[in-house]
Amino acid sequence: MICQKRMGINIMTIDATFWVAVSFIIFFGGLVYLKVPHKINEILSKLILDIKNEIDESEKLRTEAKILLDNAQKKLDTAQSVNKEILEQAKKDADNLIIDLNDKFHKSSEVKKNLAENKINQMKDAAIKEVKDVSIKIAVDSVKNILTTSVDKSKLDNLFQKNLDETKEELKKINS
Repeated sequence: MICQKRMGINIMTIDATFWVAVSFIIFFGGLVYLKVPHKINEILSKLILDIKNEIDESEKLRTEAKILLDNAQKKLDTAQSVNKEILEQAKKDADNLIIDLNDKFHKSSEVKKNLAENKINQMKDAAIKEVKDVSIKIAVDSVKNILTTSVDKSKLDNLFQKNLDETKEELKKINS
């Protein structure tokens, strides 16, 4: 009996371990039979695939965003360079316009100055001619009066004084 007890204890000990092992095998067998590992694998694979798709989509969006940012930066750079060119051209045009207007002003001033000088010279020449004409007329008239009148000295002095006064009056009129 002792042997049996020993055996009984051993059998029981083996039996408890055995039953734990059997139940463990049945549990995993049930899991395999119900395809739980396969379902877990499918769920995990689906989650992995979804995460990969999201990562790929994020990468694609990041790439598109980078392209859009690069395009926007190129457009901004182009706009800034065009703006700079326009400002430089406007400055050149303004400088050229100022130079042209300045040249036109000086040419116009020179023309007006020349016209004024010509007019003054013409007026001066006309005045000199008029003075000469009046002087000649007075001289001729004086000679006529002297010749036609007697050569009396008192009359001659009066005549000379009168002609001198007339000449002065004519010159004053011309100068005025």
